[in-house]
Amino acid sequence: MQRGPATLLATVVVLCVCAGGCNSERTKPGAAPKVTSFTLESKLMGRPMFEALATPAGGGKGRTLLVFLHGYGAAPRETLSPAFLAALRRLGDRAPVVFLPEGDTGWWHDNREGPWGSYVLREAIPAALARSGPNPHRVAIGGISMGGFGALDLGRLDAKRFCAVGGHSPAVFARGSPEATFAFDDAPDFARHDLLRLARSRSPYHAPVWIDVGAQDQLRPTATTLARELGAYGADVSFHVWPGSHNGHYWDAHFADYLRFYADACS
Repeated sequence: MQRGPATLLATVVVLCVCAGGCNSERTKPGAAPKVTSFTLESKLMGRPMFEALATPAGGGKGRTLLVFLHGYGAAPRETLSPAFLAALRRLGDRAPVVFLPEGDTGWWHDNREGPWGSYVLREAIPAALARSGPNPHRVAIGGISMGGFGALDLGRLDAKRFCAVGGHSPAVFARGSPEATFAFDDAPDFARHDLLRLARSRSPYHAPVWIDVGAQDQLRPTATTLARELGAYGADVSFHVWPGSHNGHYWDAHFADYLRFYADACS
């Protein structure tokens, strides 16, 4: 499939669901990535935040930094499944450093629980760059479920910073839905982060955008609408619907696809 400016790819059900099974890699796989943890003393959050890094063999200097946001209630390291790490290893010298900040249940935006969005943009990303040495001009952001919403939201709030933005089964909700009440403080809070409304007037993204969702996922309608609206207003969008639902089996099957997208978009 090819992407182009102002082009929305048609919804496609892809039968090849094994991670990385549809394309051969262009580089020789490296050794296993090194996974480390570190504590960020966040002034904005007022407490220590526990972060994780997956650094490809050979170190992080000059690589892309992929900020990858976890789902609701998860922990950073939980995202680094064997399938994720294997896909990262197969990218060889094209592999990004993957940074996984702590997000708890904060929905990755500033709210009554804390300044989750500001913490990521102003504290966590600079800390990850300083610690692992990637190229500060090649930063991508993506995530799954709650993290998919967070990546799409932060990717538009600081659009010039990111070379790619990805929402994988993104938890994007329609105005008035029960989920919107659950994820946001109140109606004004939701309105400030209503991606569907914002996409109806213009594309807020400067970089290539990826959105995917499982064919049996209850979030498929909103993900489809968001991708269609963004494409209509000039975003460089890749949109995919694959077999599966909202769970780890689906994401494990496609981590290789996700990581190739970030590597290609930020090369």
